[in-house]
Amino acid sequence: MEATIEQRKERGGLEEYALVLDYLPTGKSFSIKSEPLAQLLGEEKFTLLEVSLKQGVIVKTGERVYIGRNERDKILQIKSRLKYNDLTEGAKKELPNAITSVIKSNEQKYINLFNIAGPLNIREHSLELLPGIGKKNLQAILAAREEKKFENFEDMSKRVAILQNPIKLLVDRIIEEMKGESRFYILTKPYPRDDEKRY
Repeated sequence: MEATIEQRKERGGLEEYALVLDYLPTGKSFSIKSEPLAQLLGEEKFTLLEVSLKQGVIVKTGERVYIGRNERDKILQIKSRLKYNDLTEGAKKELPNAITSVIKSNEQKYINLFNIAGPLNIREHSLELLPGIGKKNLQAILAAREEKKFENFEDMSKRVAILQNPIKLLVDRIIEEMKGESRFYILTKPYPRDDEKRY
């Protein structure tokens, strides 16, 4: 049974704002219909989306656009949710920059992830899912946050040697999850099964 818009929003299933990854003024080369399209990155769950634009609208790479349920000024329609491999080469190139921008704009949210993340099971901790974080590095992070919660990324980098670039660790993990190569999804919303493909 399909969830209502309200239920999906409560579960974090709908994005309100997104960043433009690529602008296709005449659409895709193989499309029958020529229409301006954009590929976007949702700010809340890093959802990859393709949208059509209102007549006369031009968007720029990196631009923040409203895609929520209320009146949209630039976006005509959310056409589909995308897999990583559905992105244009331009969108793939822009993706790390866009993810970095989202993380920096919501720093406290991602600092809290380091401060409260717990075990996945008796053998594996969720922080070990971040690239380069093994058992030894995990213990250093847990010891540092036990002593005092991390205040920001700068504080984290000063106190834990392995975390010299925590934002890059998050970006790399998010892209890995987007590619569908993960057993666990801690930062993104997994691409739906074939019977759940609606955005």
